[in-house]
Amino acid sequence: MSELTSKQIKREKLLDQGVNLMMTQGYHATGLKEILDSVQIPKGSFYHYFENKETFGAEVIKHYITPFITQLKTHLDDPRYDALSSMTFYFDELIRLSRQENFKGGCLLGNLMGEMGDSSDICRLALKSAVDDYRNLLEQGLNQAQKQGTVRADKTAKRMADLLVDSWQGALLRMKIEQSATPLARCCDDLLHDYFKVNLRR
Repeated sequence: MSELTSKQIKREKLLDQGVNLMMTQGYHATGLKEILDSVQIPKGSFYHYFENKETFGAEVIKHYITPFITQLKTHLDDPRYDALSSMTFYFDELIRLSRQENFKGGCLLGNLMGEMGDSSDICRLALKSAVDDYRNLLEQGLNQAQKQGTVRADKTAKRMADLLVDSWQGALLRMKIEQSATPLARCCDDLLHDYFKVNLRR
C-alpha cells in the first residue's frame, strides 16, 4: 500500500467520522480530539489532512452530499424509467432509510444550516455549493420530466427544484420532532404526485 493511498484512507475515515458525529451532536459540540481518537490518528496528524476545523467542516459537507447526488444520478440515468418515476423511487428510498434509522439525524446540511449558516463563511459557502449541486440535479430531472410530458411546464424546472429542496428540508425537521416519516411522504405526495404533475386539475 503506497503512502498516498494510506493517507487517502485515513482522510476518508476522518470525514466519515466527521459526518457521524456532526450529524448527532452538531459542529460546535464535535471536537477534533474526539474525531481523531475515534479513528486512532494522533492529534498532530490532523493538519496533514486539513488546514483547520472550518476547512474540515467544509469537506465533511461535501463528503456527506456526494453519495446522495450519486444515488439520485443513478436513478435518473436508469433507462428503464421516466424521470419523474426515477425521482419518486429515489425519495422513496430516502423515506425507507429514515424509518430504518428511527428518524434520527435528519439531514446534515439542514442541521448545519441552522447551526452555523451565518457564522462561518467557509462552511456557509460549502453548504450553498452542496445545496446548489443537489438542486441542479433535481432541476435536470424535472426538466427531463417536462420534456417527457409528465411534469407541468408553466413553472420552470429550477423553481420547482427549489421548492422541492426547501419542502424536503422542512419535512426532515418535522420528521425528527414527530418521529414519523409522514412529513416526508406528504412532501413527496403533494409535490411529485400532485403539484408538479402535468395532469393536475387547476
